Amino acid sequence: MAKHNETGILGEQLAVDYLSKNGYQIIERNWRFSHFEIDIIALKNNCLIFVEVKTRSVDYLIEPELTLSRKQQGFIIRAANAYIGGHDYDMEAQFDIISIVIHPEGHELKHIDEAFYPYAG
Repeated sequence: MAKHNETGILGEQLAVDYLSKNGYQIIERNWRFSHFEIDIIALKNNCLIFVEVKTRSVDYLIEPELTLSRKQQGFIIRAANAYIGGHDYDMEAQFDIISIVIHPEGHELKHIDEAFYPYAG
């Protein structure tokens, strides 16, 4: 397996562990709609939360959360709309990012609540 795939898998597991410890109920992981994917779908405080996990090793120059483009946000929003349309959820929804930087001695995790919002167009 390629190193970037291993880094991504580790990051997603760290994110799930963090969310679980902080009162989130994980309901889906790597949920796919067409060619779009949502890394984590969780529930907390009667809110459906779609989480994008961005993981990088320490040798990158840019913060992981800054690599999520407007186009990628649109893909996540479309997938979330499909998920909501196919399930019986009557609650608020939000889009979070969990940014993880892996260091040889550990990792840094940053949870960005309501990192982006659905937009028209």
